[in-house]
Amino acid sequence: MNVIRRGVRSIHTEVDSPRLTRFALQPPKFVEVEFENGSLYKLSAEYLRIYSPAVDSKIRSICGEKVISGRRHVGIMSAEPIGNYGVRLLFDDLHKTGIFTWDYFYHLGSNKFTLMRNYIRTLKKHGLSRDPPRRR
Repeated sequence: MNVIRRGVRSIHTEVDSPRLTRFALQPPKFVEVEFENGSLYKLSAEYLRIYSPAVDSKIRSICGEKVISGRRHVGIMSAEPIGNYGVRLLFDDLHKTGIFTWDYFYHLGSNKFTLMRNYIRTLKKHGLSRDPPRRR
C-alpha cells in the first residue's frame, strides 16, 4: 500500500505545476509566462506552434514520427482566454485549434531546451528545415 501511495504522490507532484502569476503576449514573436515559484519563461512563436496541443491533425508523419517543419518565422496574432485555465493562440499561418493550458505552458517552459533540441534532431534526421520552403 505504501508503494501505491508513493507512486500516486510522485505522479501528483509531477502533474501539478505552480500557479500562473503572469501571462504576457508579445506579438508576433513570443509569449512570456511567470509562475508563483519564480519561474519565468519566454516561449517563441515557432516553439509554441510546433508544440501546439492540436498540431496532430496538421502535421506530416515521416516513418511514423510526427514532424512539423518550416515554422521558424511564424508569428502569433492573438490570444483568446479559455476559462481560467488557458488560452487559444492564433498563429499567422492561421493555426488556432490548440488550447494551451497554464500547466502545459509550465511543461513547455521547464523542458524547453530538451524539447527544442529533440525537434531540431528530428528535422535533421529527415532532411527538413525550420525555415519555410522557398516559393517558386
